[in-house]
Amino acid sequence: MIFNDRIRALRLEKGMTQAQVAAAIGIAPRNYQRLEAQGQDLTPNYWSLLRLADCFGVSVDYLMGRTEKRDINR
Repeated sequence: MIFNDRIRALRLEKGMTQAQVAAAIGIAPRNYQRLEAQGQDLTPNYWSLLRLADCFGVSVDYLMGRTEKRDINR
């Protein structure tokens, strides 16, 4: 699953714990752990997805595997 792998890799690049990312995007740590877990077909709601992209400084399309470019189009 591209989404799971990307958020895990981005979190590790930033040197953050799962709990820190969860706090930064306003969800419970257990919910973030589920997003990162292998084999679970979960995606965040719209607002959490936007907050994840902002937290990691990447585009939503990158998180969702639609592009390899991390740049944000603003």
